[in-house]
Amino acid sequence: MNLFYLIPAILLGWSLGSNNSSNVFGPAVASGLVPYKKAIIVSAFFVFVGSVVGGRNGLNTLGALTNLSVELLSLALFCAFLTMIFMSLIGLPASATQAVVGSLIGLSILKGDFNSSILTRIFVSWILTPIGALVFAFILYRLLALTFRKFLGITAQDRFLKVLTWIVICYSAYSLGANNVANVTGVFAKVLFTPFLLLIIGGTSIAIGILTTNKKVLYTIGKGIVELDHFSSSVSILGAGVTLWIYSLVGVPISAAQATIGAIVGVGLAAGTRTFDTTTIMKVIFGWVGTPMISGIISLTVLFLIQLLF
Repeated sequence: MNLFYLIPAILLGWSLGSNNSSNVFGPAVASGLVPYKKAIIVSAFFVFVGSVVGGRNGLNTLGALTNLSVELLSLALFCAFLTMIFMSLIGLPASATQAVVGSLIGLSILKGDFNSSILTRIFVSWILTPIGALVFAFILYRLLALTFRKFLGITAQDRFLKVLTWIVICYSAYSLGANNVANVTGVFAKVLFTPFLLLIIGGTSIAIGILTTNKKVLYTIGKGIVELDHFSSSVSILGAGVTLWIYSLVGVPISAAQATIGAIVGVGLAAGTRTFDTTTIMKVIFGWVGTPMISGIISLTVLFLIQLLF
């Protein structure tokens, strides 16, 4: 019976991997720097490693957010999964953290209670994530550009860029797993299975999702905001990866989409770009604001229907 409760978590992990993998390699694939098939295979492996090795801190955060029963926790994850699928269908990057938190708070309003201090930490992280990623990417671009363009010849630049890109993809996939596995199975940290088993299940489901990446979201991230050259796309991935990794250390799951968008804007500013696709940026902002609201509404609607029918 316990395995039954994990089905929504597995579905959510798959949708997270499919939607959020674009944050790991979207800019590099969209710019033609790395091939799509190799990128998804490498990323799937490292997201699993990151989940198992570095994901434990985040489990405790989401596990302590509410006092809902295991049945309602499972329902919250299912509603978060529906939200992620909806956002993927309309081609918008979505935050699994926001989807899960929106569902948990929606159900807690009627059926339980939530820890306001933890919710505040998570909410503040939503605001700081894109800002931090922008700053990291801006600084990294300026530092790496100095080496890349002033101290390396053409042949060395090409070799350096290829090596750098694969390193940052591996690192960012690891960081995505370490930070976001809590979104998949973290709610069960205190009520179901051991933390290690929850990390394995969550990491596996995210990895499978990466292997079925949503290409529509990939190109929204990779090309929709601003056209990046090969060097810029690599640095934007690195900036997002650093942001995800730092938050995984403090145990706060954040939005990979927010980190990546912030990093892309930071790289664009560092490179001297002043023209961004404002339409795409507004669509992405709608995804950020709309995800927790949509998830909360879906959770309340589903709970109402269940109570009405049963």
